[in-house]
Amino acid sequence: MSAAEAPATAGPQGPGGRGKSGSPRRIPVVGVVTEDEDAQGALKPTDLTRITKLLEETGKDDLEEKQLKCVKKLVQYYQNGFPLRDVAQIFTILNLCAGKIENQPCFIEPAHDIIKLCRLPFLKKKVSDEITYAEDTANSIALLGDLMKIPSSELRIQICKCIVDFYHAEPPKKRITGYQQASSTYKIQMAEVGGLAKMMVESLALLENQLVEKLWVLKALQHLSTSEVNCTLMMKAQAASGICVHLNDPDPSGQLLFRSSEILWNLLEKSSKEEIVQQLSNLECLLALKEAFKHLFMRGFSHYDRQLRNDILVITTIIAQNPEAPMIECGFTRELILFATFNEVKSQNPLVKGLKLSNSYEDFELKKLLFNLIVILSKDLPTLQLLIDGRVVLALFTYVKKPEKHKITEWSAAQSEELQLHAIATLSSVAPLLIEEYMSCQGNARILAFLEWCESEDSFFSHGNSFHGTGGRGNKFAHLRYTLRLLRAMVYLEEETVNQDLCEQGAIQQLIGIFKNTISKFNDKEEAIILEIQSDILLILSGLCENNISRKEIFGTEGVDIILHVMKTDPKKFQSGVGYSVLLFSTLDSIWCCILACYASEDYFLEKEGIFLLLDLLALNQKKFCNLILGIMVEFCDNPKTAAHVNTWRGKKDQTAASLLIKLWRKEEKELGVKRDKHGMIIDTKRPLFTSFQEEQKVMPLPANCPTVAVMDVAENIRAKIYAVLGKLDFENLPGLSTEDFVTLCIIHRYLDFKIGEIWSEICEEIKLERLIPVTSDKNVLEAITTASENIGNMVASLQREMIESQARQDVQNEQKVYAKIQATHKQRELANKSWENFLARTSNAKTLKKAKRLQEKAIESSRHSERPPNAIFHQTDIKGLNTTVPSGRVVVVESTPARLVGGPLADTDIALKKLPIRGGALQRVKAAKIVDDPRKSIPT
Repeated sequence: MSAAEAPATAGPQGPGGRGKSGSPRRIPVVGVVTEDEDAQGALKPTDLTRITKLLEETGKDDLEEKQLKCVKKLVQYYQNGFPLRDVAQIFTILNLCAGKIENQPCFIEPAHDIIKLCRLPFLKKKVSDEITYAEDTANSIALLGDLMKIPSSELRIQICKCIVDFYHAEPPKKRITGYQQASSTYKIQMAEVGGLAKMMVESLALLENQLVEKLWVLKALQHLSTSEVNCTLMMKAQAASGICVHLNDPDPSGQLLFRSSEILWNLLEKSSKEEIVQQLSNLECLLALKEAFKHLFMRGFSHYDRQLRNDILVITTIIAQNPEAPMIECGFTRELILFATFNEVKSQNPLVKGLKLSNSYEDFELKKLLFNLIVILSKDLPTLQLLIDGRVVLALFTYVKKPEKHKITEWSAAQSEELQLHAIATLSSVAPLLIEEYMSCQGNARILAFLEWCESEDSFFSHGNSFHGTGGRGNKFAHLRYTLRLLRAMVYLEEETVNQDLCEQGAIQQLIGIFKNTISKFNDKEEAIILEIQSDILLILSGLCENNISRKEIFGTEGVDIILHVMKTDPKKFQSGVGYSVLLFSTLDSIWCCILACYASEDYFLEKEGIFLLLDLLALNQKKFCNLILGIMVEFCDNPKTAAHVNTWRGKKDQTAASLLIKLWRKEEKELGVKRDKHGMIIDTKRPLFTSFQEEQKVMPLPANCPTVAVMDVAENIRAKIYAVLGKLDFENLPGLSTEDFVTLCIIHRYLDFKIGEIWSEICEEIKLERLIPVTSDKNVLEAITTASENIGNMVASLQREMIESQARQDVQNEQKVYAKIQATHKQRELANKSWENFLARTSNAKTLKKAKRLQEKAIESSRHSERPPNAIFHQTDIKGLNTTVPSGRVVVVESTPARLVGGPLADTDIALKKLPIRGGALQRVKAAKIVDDPRKSIPT
């Protein structure tokens, strides 16, 4: 038995012992070995049940003294911590003591001492104790929250200290033999399970006029709010609004505001942000935040005050995103705009009179937070008038200028650069909402002048060390990037006053020049930012030139050249993810807006093989580009010069443009689920264009101004555009088509007829659904239309069958021709073999025979590299020194074997594999070839 388990260790008269009677249980086996059982840190057992019963007794004269005494002994016994198995009983005792406090204040001290021991880690005898006693422990810890109702400042503070120590537990003074400490997070987990955080929030209502106790509760909640579980519990107890409304309560220490803001931060981060914002979006909370921020802004000078001010501003920013928050009603919006602009626009408002920001990190962060808040506030339309009154656009434009070298500013060079970029980014959101303010500030002139500085060779070295400065270190790309974003935002308003003013100031030529400069300065390090700059330039040019011929003429050949430059990009880069795809979209948009309808630019584009480049892009077969490219092709085909370029183009494997378009049609129909057979023929002649989506959709009666499914189908896929392009190229004269292409072309040719039939079919269905009965004439017309539509489908299907059958017949004929050719070649080979055998049979000269064999080997070898039969090669070759009998029966006598036949072309022939008999003598050498009628006379005797 261990010392911790020995009952005699409590002493002769301790609880659980038998006095001095000499019982065997008095002899501690382990105690004999050690010098002092207290030195071992042995946990002294006590009878908790007896103490509980004693505390429950009432009515005796000396009962209070006995109760206090036994509780004090209990505290002494557990001075090194509570075992988990005893926690439930100990907290029952604590609850009994707490219940006596109201009538017997002397029980405050023992209750205080028990709670104080809760600050120590709980002890476990077995590893499984944490799980075994989890429920009891959670309920016990939850009791601490209930005890906050006891009107005792000392007790409440001790409870808060105990909770704080859950997160900063101190180890016991002595090691307890046979026990281990529970894990350091065990109490925290049990507090979550027991719902302690919710009870602590509810206790705040009891402490409105008790600052010290309130600060301790906030400190405890500050620790508890580091957990998502606790934050959720606190949210349900309306902690956010309950804490926020008391931000400005009197507090000389300043802890109340700090701890409250920290708790609000945690609630926003670790619980439902929307719910917390909703709790804070009331007039009372916003007034409290407004007063706290204003006080810190005007009178906070320490590092701590400035940091706290910024935290409150961030919380306010999050609340301002809620359109239901009464930011304007409480006057907070007007003051925030004033604080954001007082440095740039002088104000006589007493709030900012004599106020100045330093170059400290906190003030720098404050300025950026205020810029960010302006963007959020501008999304609420009633705020726009306050922005006008606060001259926000003018204040922001003070940053859109060349940095002044000799100006004394409160910001460092890096800070000034970051604020400049942040201000331009803020203008991109605010200026489009305040066009009159923008124009009154000469916004276009300021922007173009700043763009000119961005392109200049001024010795300016950007720091590029901020979010907005990414990719701009050592250059002006970041400035260029954000200025172009601002310009793009203004152009895309389609406000003619703004766009006309830009064009009159030479914006089109300037932007084209900037694009050319980015090409010359292109490098891999800033690849992404340069591509974004180029994309924005093209989008701005598109916005300026769209629907305006005179501006398209200004765009001219220089503009076409930069478009062609982008179109010549390596197609592999479009899949890189860096930004080439976005640039290509911008380029295609600029073709549509800046070139089409301007005949001079169209002709120059065609002259520079722009259509070839468009078709090359279309041949990449990337769905995201196809629709836009085909739309451009449709418009370009109105130019009579385009057709020749389209028909001249050839892709891979000599593919023509018509074949490419028809292939895209087939792919599109396959993706849409259109029914076709294996040859691409129409299956359903009544609905030849129906997609799987159209079949799933049920026809519904719709108003006259609502497009039906059949009409929407025209806009949602590329079939209509392919039909338009092929129609403008003339369906009858398309080069490079296969039979499969012609089969598909039959459908494309009748696309419009089929689509009209679909629409009439929908009209008939709607009439039936609405239970309308058309008059006889209308009924006859509808039937005639339906029949005509079906007849067209049957006619196209019949034509497709004829094409396929004709191709099948042609294939058979071609096969027969090939077979006949093979037969002729075989007969020729047989005749050649026979002639060769006759020749060798008549030859007796060894030298001539040797030469003939060599000639045979060369002919076989040569035939491997020729399409002609080897014997044909051999017999069409001059043979020097040999007399050969040809299949015609005529004799050819040649003078000698030509040098080009050395290595002969007969390696693969049947004759080369035969062993031929050798008869006769040597051949005579003659000077010239001679044809004689009698073959026998050519052979010398």
